[in-house]
Amino acid sequence: MDAVAPTIRTEMPPPSYIMSAEGYQIATYSWGPPDAEPVLCVHGFASSCRDNWVETGWVRALTGAGYRVIGVDQRGHGASDKPYDPLAYSMSAFVGDLIAVLDTYLVDDVRYVGYSLGARVGWQLAVDAPEHVSRAVLGGIPDGRPLGRLRIEQARAYAEQGIPVEDTVTQNYVRLAERVATNDLRALIGLAEGMRFGDADPDPERPPVQPVLFATGSEDAILERSRVLAGSAPNGTFTEIPGRHHFNTPGSRAFRDAAVDFLGADGAEP
Repeated sequence: MDAVAPTIRTEMPPPSYIMSAEGYQIATYSWGPPDAEPVLCVHGFASSCRDNWVETGWVRALTGAGYRVIGVDQRGHGASDKPYDPLAYSMSAFVGDLIAVLDTYLVDDVRYVGYSLGARVGWQLAVDAPEHVSRAVLGGIPDGRPLGRLRIEQARAYAEQGIPVEDTVTQNYVRLAERVATNDLRALIGLAEGMRFGDADPDPERPPVQPVLFATGSEDAILERSRVLAGSAPNGTFTEIPGRHHFNTPGSRAFRDAAVDFLGADGAEP
């Protein structure tokens, strides 16, 4: 029997920090040749670049396809600054962080890959700064206001005083937040409070016009709403990731393969 080649683990480099408009440090990472076509990867709520893209094989797949990968820990996550102030977490702030990253890396435009919150921010980046995004993969893009179901007062009482959370939805968010060792629950509560009733909704009346692949797990509660959002985009296509729910879709090989194929579908050499 032939020996099975071992999987090569992607090394996590130390972060390079860029400064946000307000002075927060945003952690970034880079893999692949500096002169290769760049792909910007942006993670979801309560995740990180490592958790969403490195440990799941995305960076390995994208660099293997010839791309340069630029990863970001969004504010409130990973090695980036984690303000507690809800006012720090507007959609315009998240978008501004990404533009600052591209400016610092001297990159004019990118192929974009985002999941959940990262997909929502990617939608807005593609709409507000279309010159920076040539095409995008938006996985598990939330519609409606999922953070609006979070009982902020219960989550804060748990984070600050250890009082058990009674609300089931809030319990799920707390478990999600505590799953990643670098998370600060108080910062994520601030994020949820800042975004849940603000400008977090993607506007189907003002969709991105670039080619966009929307991908959502077949077991994800937002499946049909994601499909509707895809239908609102003039150059949007939709793929359903079989057997996956919202939290395990990033680890799907089918999702990765579909994304890599889509990113190269414009005929440009990576």
